[in-house]
Amino acid sequence: MKVLGLLRHAKSEEHQPSGRDYDRGLNPKGRRAAAAMGRALARVEPPFERVVASAAARAQETIDIALDAMGRSAPVERVDDKKLYLADPGQLIDSAVEHGGNADSLLLVAHNPGLEELVLQLVPADPEDRLRAIAEQKFPTGAFALIELDIADWSELPRARGRLIALTRPRDLDPALGPEYAG
Repeated sequence: MKVLGLLRHAKSEEHQPSGRDYDRGLNPKGRRAAAAMGRALARVEPPFERVVASAAARAQETIDIALDAMGRSAPVERVDDKKLYLADPGQLIDSAVEHGGNADSLLLVAHNPGLEELVLQLVPADPEDRLRAIAEQKFPTGAFALIELDIADWSELPRARGRLIALTRPRDLDPALGPEYAG
């Protein structure tokens, strides 16, 4: 059994002085959401053994803040992967296979639409699955999905199907982090 966590970066700045999307950091609301999500991630069982994060500034800032908020529950190992910047589901799977190693629990920190598409690819459609229905509507900034996979090795992930056992959005933790509230 493997557990895969997917964390979308928190809300980012609209513009960056460099003009490069890759360099955009978090806005104040995004920093609050990253801390709230980190506190929620600290309660995930089993705790994550490894985190693999996009090297883009907003993903790096998200995981830095979240790991800080996780405290002792923070993963033992961290890998920053440039290939996760705007990665599609196949690239996300490739990164998990490459970096998963012997970890039973892995957290990927990346971007949409790849993360949302990966949730929908790994978790079969089921009209009774309320969490998947929420993910189908939108996987907003700062959202976290936890997928349980009946696999023995990460190399099996490309063919795996799993069960969505948790889906948390920042607004689920604090309504002020929802879309109806300004920065």
